[in-house]
Amino acid sequence: MSERDTRTLPKAELHLHVEGTLEPEMVYALAEKNGITLPFDDIDDLRSRYSFESLQPFLDLYYACTDVLVTRDDFRVLAGAYLEKAHADGVRHVEMFFDPQAHTARDVAIDDVLDGLLDAFAEAKATHGTTGGLILCFLRHLPAAEAAATLESVAHRASDLLAVGMDSSEVGFPAAPFAPVYARARELGLHCVGHAGEEGDPSYVWAALDELKVERVDHGVRSLEDDALVARLVEQRIPLTVCPLSNLRLQVVDDLREHPLRRMLDLGLVATVNSDDPAYFGGYVDANFDAVRTALDLDDDALRTLARNSITGSFADDDRKAELLAEVDAW
Repeated sequence: MSERDTRTLPKAELHLHVEGTLEPEMVYALAEKNGITLPFDDIDDLRSRYSFESLQPFLDLYYACTDVLVTRDDFRVLAGAYLEKAHADGVRHVEMFFDPQAHTARDVAIDDVLDGLLDAFAEAKATHGTTGGLILCFLRHLPAAEAAATLESVAHRASDLLAVGMDSSEVGFPAAPFAPVYARARELGLHCVGHAGEEGDPSYVWAALDELKVERVDHGVRSLEDDALVARLVEQRIPLTVCPLSNLRLQVVDDLREHPLRRMLDLGLVATVNSDDPAYFGGYVDANFDAVRTALDLDDDALRTLARNSITGSFADDDRKAELLAEVDAW
């Protein structure tokens, strides 16, 4: 097993929900600033609730906490705090999810959401050279018509976005109704990704590939239950944005030593390591790297492969990919 400091390993983070970086202290600070009464006794009560038996209880808490995000500057502060942590963890490129419907439903202007996040990216690029972009995620438990309306509301700003994605509750919410929305996103020149194969079985991954034509599968850990699906993912080199500590907290796996990440690498899948919602799931990206290195006995070659996969699986341009890959090789 490697004993090197994984924070020095250059990497990209491809599965990160910015709303999922709301630490309890920031929740309370923003609530006080914006005059919002929280449904918790105090900050310790809130912190005690960061324990989940499945996806839905997490989502319930996640959406309750997003209520504190109101102004453009709130989003700048939120994303800026994450980008500082990411830089310290060796992250050189970030493709950041955000959930506009969770904010516009509260009458927060979508332009304020976008502009605040872009402000943070501009600061991170100027300070640290961080590159990346924003992935607008549709909430799949809401009607596809609402996703379409959300996309049209920012169509004139498509150049400010990198991609579209889809998150929230998976089981019972099929991908097919969202196919026209994804087709429209491609017309606007956007990349397409989607959550699948976390709580849902392999059929959800097939649907993401065939109905939504995603270029990357977010999570995808249950793909290993279907040999034909694995063969397709390997052949087409479709990246999987795996989130180990998230999988542990949401009981996708009972023990990190049982996590399929090593098997994914052995099968030739383009697996990457990411933090998902790190404030809720026990660690940012380096904590995830360090945890799987220990639990799965990963050596330097395996860690380097994971970092390379994150870069080749990103939507960075060829020059940026070459630059970052050279840094990984030097590591």
